[in-house]
Formats: sequence, structure tokens, C-alpha cells
Amino acid sequence: MPRYRLDIEYDGSPYAGWQRQDGPHSVQAAIEQAIQKFCGDTVSLRGAGRTDAGVHATAQVAHADLTKIWPADTVRDAINAHLHSAGETVVVVAASVANADFDARFSATGRRYLYRILNRRAPAALEKHRAWWVPKPLDADAMHAAAQRLVGLHDFTTFRSAQCQADSPVRTLDGLDVSRSGDLIEVRAAARSFLHNQVRSMVGSLKRVGEGGWNADDLTAALAARDRVACGQVAPPDGLYLVGVEYGTESPRTP
Repeated sequence: MPRYRLDIEYDGSPYAGWQRQDGPHSVQAAIEQAIQKFCGDTVSLRGAGRTDAGVHATAQVAHADLTKIWPADTVRDAINAHLHSAGETVVVVAASVANADFDARFSATGRRYLYRILNRRAPAALEKHRAWWVPKPLDADAMHAAAQRLVGLHDFTTFRSAQCQADSPVRTLDGLDVSRSGDLIEVRAAARSFLHNQVRSMVGSLKRVGEGGWNADDLTAALAARDRVACGQVAPPDGLYLVGVEYGTESPRTP
């Protein structure tokens, strides 16, 4: 059975998250249904990141095994046609034939997330559901300086959802950068893998630094507490995007 890699983008606002579930509609289910309508195959799509309800992606990666070899462009275009006709806010940007041992989740060597904050007095219009509106002025430089306290190997229990199913709270955060351009503040996080709600939890605590309620030492103390209660506000899902997945030397093949 040929294995296809799918590079995907989506507006996560209408969905209950990436993962298929009973009841609420998911991104995974939307694509699986489109594949079934395209070629008749019932597939179980595996994604690189299980984004939560309302979270977006510009570079999600998934793989699916089909029963027949199709040209990659046909796979992309056919899936998109059925997604479009169903009114889904999901697009397959690219499709390619991958090696049989490629796994969108377990072959990944790195993931990158972007969190967007609209920092101005006026509420969002065009950015509604695509950024966190924070009307109180934030000091992005102070947020960036404090963020460096979280980079490296740490126990991130404080910044981990109580529902997180990871075996260990220990992760290596490769980068956490905060920058401002006009009214928009961007927080970029990079790691091999993240805990459930880790990025949103870190962003919420960095917001507290930006407002002046915390300083860098307070953020360090919150990390050291290894206690969910020590975390600042968890940022809403609206501003979070999965923007990159790395796979080392793995390269897709085209038929």
C-alpha cells in the first residue's frame, strides 16, 4: 500500500481539534471523509501534532496509506475538491509519496509553533479567532528576556495541562522568542515535542510579565514550582498555529 505524506493548513475555529472523536467534528475526520469520497478508502490519518479545538495550522503534516498508487497532484487536488464541497476550512497544500517507514508523528524531529497577540485598545475585526486580543500594553522586550529562562531542558509540570498524557513532563525547549511588529506580538516556540497546552501556558505566563505583574525571576520560580497552580493564565487557542514540522534527512518521493 503506498504511503502518502500530506502537508496541510487549516483554520481551526470550527473544529474540536485535530483528533477524530465521537460527536464534534475534527480536522482529521474532515480529511478522512474527503479521502473516502475520493477513492473509497477508509483510512486512519496520523498527524504530526494533535492541535486542540480552535488551534490553527499552516504546516501540519499527516500520512495515510491508500490501496492504489495515484499521482501526488491527483491526491492533493481530489482531497481538496471534496473538502471544498463539504465547506471545510482545511486545505492539503501538498501531497507526496513517502517511504513506507515514514510516520508523520513519530518520525518528526522538531515542531514549531507561533502564537499571535493583538496588543491594542481596539478589539479585533479581521484578526478575530486568529489572535489573542490583549488591550493592556505589553512589554515585548521584557517578555522575550523572561522567555529565555524557559529555554533548555526542564521539568515543565507547571506549564502542562492536567489532562496531559505524556509519560514525562521533562522536555527540551530549543527556542522561545518574542517580537513585536506594530500592534502584533509574536511568540515562536521550537522543540522536538511539546506537552499538552505547554505553549499556551507559557504564553499566558509571559503575558503576565509583559503587563508588569511578573518579572523574569517570577517566571523562573513558577517553572521551579513544578505545580500547575503556579502557572499564569492559559492563553486562548485562537492565537496558536502549528507552523513547522521537521523530519531530519527524510525526504518525500514523487511517483
